[in-house]
Amino acid sequence: MQTGRMRTELVSEPGDADRPNEDFAAVGLPASGQGGSVVVLDGVTPPRTGTGCLHSVPWFTARLGGALTELTVSLPDVPLADALSRAIARTSEAHATTCDLSHPRTPQATVVVARWNPATVEYLVLSDSALLLESPDGVVTPVLDDRLALLPRSALVTDALVDSTLRNLEGGFFTAAADPSVAARAVTGTVPRGEVRALAALTDGATRWVERFEEGDWTDCLRLVRKEGPQALVDRVRTLERSDAAETFPGRSKRHDDATAVYVEF
Repeated sequence: MQTGRMRTELVSEPGDADRPNEDFAAVGLPASGQGGSVVVLDGVTPPRTGTGCLHSVPWFTARLGGALTELTVSLPDVPLADALSRAIARTSEAHATTCDLSHPRTPQATVVVARWNPATVEYLVLSDSALLLESPDGVVTPVLDDRLALLPRSALVTDALVDSTLRNLEGGFFTAAADPSVAARAVTGTVPRGEVRALAALTDGATRWVERFEEGDWTDCLRLVRKEGPQALVDRVRTLERSDAAETFPGRSKRHDDATAVYVEF
């Protein structure tokens, strides 16, 4: 898609063709042409034991992602953390009377948001999706919430242990679920618009190219997406997954995960 001199490309692909895609991705471009936003969510796959909710993860990510996209565009002066808080509250209100939102596995998602105007680029990252910012001289800065990655593998051996000691708890990691206050836990910042010529928002199904298969670093990843497009990144991840007979993380990682990549070039 071309808007003036801006290039935007988006791909979102389910890990299993027989299961709904739990990711969400959107690009909001106001009619004024004076800015825009990217919203990417990675829905957390529910356990077989249930979530206390009548709704699916795709229902949740569609609701939360839709609300967040609307708020980031319609309220450009509201900080992104506040926009996320409002979007979580709106989504929670939609099913609070029918579902147990206190359940630790109530539908939830990772979040990446980037919003730009003629002066600045704002960002927000919550949990293990990634945002890559490229400067005019080609330096790529990854914006990551690394709290989950820094936890010892011994703390992640079972869902029950994670849910009781780490999920949305101090000393653990945070996702967008039912509590609006979690938005204050996100990694946020603002950089001058002139210092960003391109950005990419990626769920962890797409970042596997860097983080799991180590095919390149973040600079290589953004270069690939710019040159060949987001679909090429996802296609390469799928090829690597199919050839990964050893299953690098047995019992803790899906062979194929939903993969989403959004690229914006100013």
